[in-house]
This record gives sequence, C-alpha cells and structure tokens, in this order.
Amino acid sequence: MPAETPGSDDRPDSNGAGPAGEPARDAPEHPRGQRVVLVTGASRGLGRALAKALAAAGDHCVLTARTVGALEELDDEIVAAGGARPTLVPFDLRDGDKIDQLGAALYQRFGRLDGLAACAGILGRLSPVGHLPAKTWNEAFAVNTTANQRLLRSLDPLLRRSEAGRALFVTDAQVASATAYWSLYAASKAALEVLVRCYAHEVAKFGVKANLACPPPMATTLRRQAFPGEDQATLADPQAVAARLLPLLAADCSVNGEIVPVAP
Repeated sequence: MPAETPGSDDRPDSNGAGPAGEPARDAPEHPRGQRVVLVTGASRGLGRALAKALAAAGDHCVLTARTVGALEELDDEIVAAGGARPTLVPFDLRDGDKIDQLGAALYQRFGRLDGLAACAGILGRLSPVGHLPAKTWNEAFAVNTTANQRLLRSLDPLLRRSEAGRALFVTDAQVASATAYWSLYAASKAALEVLVRCYAHEVAKFGVKANLACPPPMATTLRRQAFPGEDQATLADPQAVAARLLPLLAADCSVNGEIVPVAP
C-alpha cells in the first residue's frame, strides 16, 4: 500500500518554510551536480523511507507533508546519517494554489527539478459504492489524483530543464483486482495511472520519464487503517521497498510510461 498523507500542522518549520509552499529560505543550496528530488508524503511510510534512501544516495531532497514536526524529525535523521540537509516545505496537497506556487519557488531556488517522487495518498473509506459520501469521495480524489495532476502542471517545466527529469508515482494492486468496498481508493489510483501514462508519452521527446510503482503490502499507517487486525510484521518494510524504487528516479532510468511491480 502506498504511503499516507499525515496529519495537518500549519506552523512554520525550523528552516523558515511557511505553509504557502515556499521552500525554507535559509536552506543550503545544493552542490553542483547533485540531483534535486521532491518527495511528497515524506513524513511517514514509503515517502519517509524513500526520502532517507535518496539522501543516503547523495540527492538533495525537497520534502513535503502536512506535519511539520515529523518533517523536522526526518531532517534530523537525514543529517545525522550524513546526508545533506533537506529543504522542508510543509503544506497540504489539497490546497491547489500552493501547489501552483511550488514550481516558481523551486525554480527560483534550484532552476530545475531532477526528480518527483509522489508518495502521498489517503485511503478514504472502505464502503459500498452507494454509501460513499460525496465529501469523502472528493477528498480522496483531491489527494490521490488531482494533487498529482497539479504537481505535474507546476513542476513539468522544471523536470524538462533537468538533463534527466524523472517522475515516479505510487499505485496499488487494488486497481486491477477491483475488490468489493475498495471502489474509492482503487478508482482514484486508476485515474492516476492513466494520468501518468499519458504524461509519460507527452514528455518522452524531452528526455523526461514518468512511471508508476506498484509496491507490495507494506507496514504503514494507511495499511493499518484498511486492515486494523493485521500483523504488520508480516508485511514488507517500506525502507526495503524504497531501495528498489531508486533506479526509477535515477538519471540512467530507461523505463517510461510503465507500471512497475515492486518485489517484497
């Protein structure tokens, strides 16, 4: 299951980034040649694990999530492990205006974006189709689908400015299985799959590559919400899954427009 969007918190972070989608003003500039990768849903689950893996590989991470404290803890862990201090950008992906501002802010700071790892997602509700409230439906699509379209719209020019722009999104096996009561989550991920595959064909001639990863069931909060009685010790470790995703964000990635299964 993909990583979840964590709880909200609109306080400024320790590096001075406010909730308006603007990177921390005093965050260090990335060294020449270092890849700049944006990770959404970075405070928990797969997003957090992938941020740590990217930093360990030498990338400069721009980390977004709603929970400021969790981002600050991740910042400390990355620095303690020897990675470059990331840029923290706390905001809510349901706020489309802030996503629209993000591309301009990153352009001013870095001039390009080498990677987008869109890990944020929410379960919504497991429910019969006829019992789903409109608000619940709209919120899940806002985070799982619409926010990713707006991210691509905002960040596409920056990915094209990279010598090897890479975009990676997270889908789920529920799309193919169409299990009862999973309509909301599966439908929002199915829409995401079509969106990303179309985008991949549109940007292929510019050297940008976009793919979807389909990870195995992982020990995350989102998975626990869906299966509260499950023993999470039997599930895949998000850190192990994150390590397998690194090649899809690397400059030498040759895959484009694919849904890539990830082994446990």
